[in-house]
Amino acid sequence: MTMSDPVSDMLTRIRNGYMAHLEKVTIPYSKYKEELAGILVKLGFAKSVKTEGNTGKTRMIEVILAYEGREPKLTDIQKVSKPSLKVYVNHSSIPKVLGGLGKVVISTSKGLMTGKEAKAKGLGGEVVFKIW
Repeated sequence: MTMSDPVSDMLTRIRNGYMAHLEKVTIPYSKYKEELAGILVKLGFAKSVKTEGNTGKTRMIEVILAYEGREPKLTDIQKVSKPSLKVYVNHSSIPKVLGGLGKVVISTSKGLMTGKEAKAKGLGGEVVFKIW
């Protein structure tokens, strides 16, 4: 069965991993998903990311989830752009999540970055997801 939105699948696996208090989750590999996982580490919502396996269908991304004591660092993660409805913003209209308590991840012409980084560089792009 083919997957219509691999990024939504990735975000759902991470959200479900936190809800089940798992130590780590594995995700099918793609370069884009590896970059997204790297952003989660940079934001502190994951401890680390590593790639397992060789090439092809056996290659996986392992995301080690971050907790504060027994509480997950992640409250929720929501996909904004979907295959059926892409959401684009310019640098002046990058949304704030929960009044600045959350983060937004944007795919720009210079790669994936947080909304704060994109605004500082004067870049807009596709809003991938918001996290808090």
